[in-house]
Order: sequence, then structure tokens, then C-alpha cells
Amino acid sequence: MASITIRKLDKSLKERLRTQAASHGRSIEEEARVIICRALTRSEPCGLGSCIHTRFARVGGVELDPQALRSTDLAGSRAVTR
Repeated sequence: MASITIRKLDKSLKERLRTQAASHGRSIEEEARVIICRALTRSEPCGLGSCIHTRFARVGGVELDPQALRSTDLAGSRAVTR
């Protein structure tokens, strides 16, 4: 196994890492390994829209009428359709 050293880590970030590690019953080193492993083993990068959808999908959603969205802009005036 390889080793890394992280220099100039903000003190507040290190404290957050320590707190999170303790809440998971892990050492700071193990918590950092888990975080790095999860971040780098995603099957594919998540775009902003996909990440938002994934995060909120479990709480339900709203069905929007695509035609209504195309016919008006956010201010309620008529939008140009192509």
C-alpha cells in the first residue's frame, strides 16, 4: 500500500474530519481513506443536474408539464420556441 501526506490542511477541516471519523467509529486515517475511495470509485462523474436529482429523488418530486415550460419563461411572458 502507498502512503500520502497532506500538508497545509485547514485546522477546521481537520477537526470536521476528526468529528466525522469519531461518529463512524474510525480513525482519522481510515475516514480519509473511505472518503477518497468513495470519491474516486464512482462509476461515472455526476453532472450537477444528475447529482441534484440523485440527492432529492428519495423524497419524491414534482411532475411538470414540458409544454407549459416551453411556452413561458420564468417571468411569465411568452418565450420564443424553435
